[in-house]
Amino acid sequence: MNFKTPILGTLMVILAFSQTQAQAQTETQPDPLFKTVQSLDTKLFDAYNNCDLATLGVMVSDDLEFYHDQTGLMVGKAPFITAIKNNICGKVARKLLVDTLEVYPLKNYGAVEIGVHRFSHPGHPEEGESDAKFVMLWQNRDGTWILTRVISYEHNHGLLAK
Repeated sequence: MNFKTPILGTLMVILAFSQTQAQAQTETQPDPLFKTVQSLDTKLFDAYNNCDLATLGVMVSDDLEFYHDQTGLMVGKAPFITAIKNNICGKVARKLLVDTLEVYPLKNYGAVEIGVHRFSHPGHPEEGESDAKFVMLWQNRDGTWILTRVISYEHNHGLLAK
């Protein structure tokens, strides 16, 4: 009798199954860069929603470029902080739609963050919610992550995602 063939077949099935299991486990584990950028997003917009201008000031670059489809280009940290203070604080809240978040590495720079966020108006539910798409560039400066570029676009008076 030749026992090698059934044993070899069984080993192949076990090996194939174990590789599938290993792939499934690694696919469910978030990428470290994804987790880092998701954490940065949370910190940035907790500050945005709570008018924590000091934290916002630490997280954005002095030469921040902010491109907005409705207001155009804003350059610099100081104008950004002033705009948040005058137009956002106590008037607008932002929430990331987590299922839309994408993060990609940028070699020798940092990361790009892409997603959809939802805006509401605390105390004024009659104004409803609206969504917009965004792209943010994060630069890793010797372990410190700084927001350097933002593109916020397709602002609407409705919802882009569920």
